[in-house]
Amino acid sequence: MGFLLEKCTLRIYNQDIIDSCQPFDCDNQDLNDFFKNNAIDYSSELLGKSYCFTLDDNPEIIVCAFTVSNDSIKTLNLPNARKKKVIKDIPRPKQMRSYPAVLIGRLGVHKDFRNLEGEVLRIGDQLMNFIKSWFVDRANKTGCRFIVVDAYNAFKPLRYYNSNGFVELFSSEEQKREFTGLAEDQELETRLLFFDLIVLAG
Repeated sequence: MGFLLEKCTLRIYNQDIIDSCQPFDCDNQDLNDFFKNNAIDYSSELLGKSYCFTLDDNPEIIVCAFTVSNDSIKTLNLPNARKKKVIKDIPRPKQMRSYPAVLIGRLGVHKDFRNLEGEVLRIGDQLMNFIKSWFVDRANKTGCRFIVVDAYNAFKPLRYYNSNGFVELFSSEEQKREFTGLAEDQELETRLLFFDLIVLAG
């Protein structure tokens, strides 16, 4: 099962968590600031819902946290080659202009729990497996074909998502600029990636 499901508890990330837990530190100031100052407002405005796993031995410690919201992949906005990559496993009669997805808006693992000795999978990989399983569970109340993420355009986050089966929605930074209207001299801070949940739904 792994450390996350055996030794931690999933909880809704709310004001009680902020008040009763130690400050969450995933070594990324932007993410730390979001979970400290913005996650509650984000939830109250119905823009996304945040969750966390706390340590059973010490519930004041947040092992990891994440935020999810509704989204979609709109194939009209994609170049033909990338559109074909997204819909290649979808039967032709079911092909649409937009496909339901869930967006991982924020995701972080506490810096002290990234590489635990004796664990086959890192906590980040365990967390991603949990999120994937959530949206193919039969109890899920809505259809969701894809998981999407607008990841930081940096080596470590992109390697993390790639190693967990995510694929870039645009094949290159230049292609993303072209199809999203970004200027050539504008810094590309994030990259869009997707994971097709159908591979887990069998």
